[in-house]
Amino acid sequence: MINFNNNSVWNLRPIEVSVVKDEVTGLLIDGEEIVLAFKTVRDQLIFTNKRIISVDIQGVTGARKSYSSMPYSKIQFFTIQTPGFVEIIPDSELILTFANGFTAKFEFKGNVDIGKIGRMISEYVL
Repeated sequence: MINFNNNSVWNLRPIEVSVVKDEVTGLLIDGEEIVLAFKTVRDQLIFTNKRIISVDIQGVTGARKSYSSMPYSKIQFFTIQTPGFVEIIPDSELILTFANGFTAKFEFKGNVDIGKIGRMISEYVL
């Protein structure tokens, strides 16, 4: 389950933005665009140019969904960890600490440009 209520680690794999576009279009404000998208087995994590949106797909059929949103403006600081040099399955991490004290730890599997994510967050936070 992905949400912003629990300090947890999410094993995320990149997916095409087009896969999640219909999922969150109704939540986006004027000028907000999806930049990156990731998923676990069922749940999704979406980075826009304004915030991070998690989609927690619930139930057997997946018809019930819970959406959580955390704007970049609430991030106090963040940490990125790049993959090792000779890892068989490269993984990287992003740790965000928000103004309310919540810490979210994201673990990305596969070929993810964690530097790009760090630069994007810096652009919106600084």
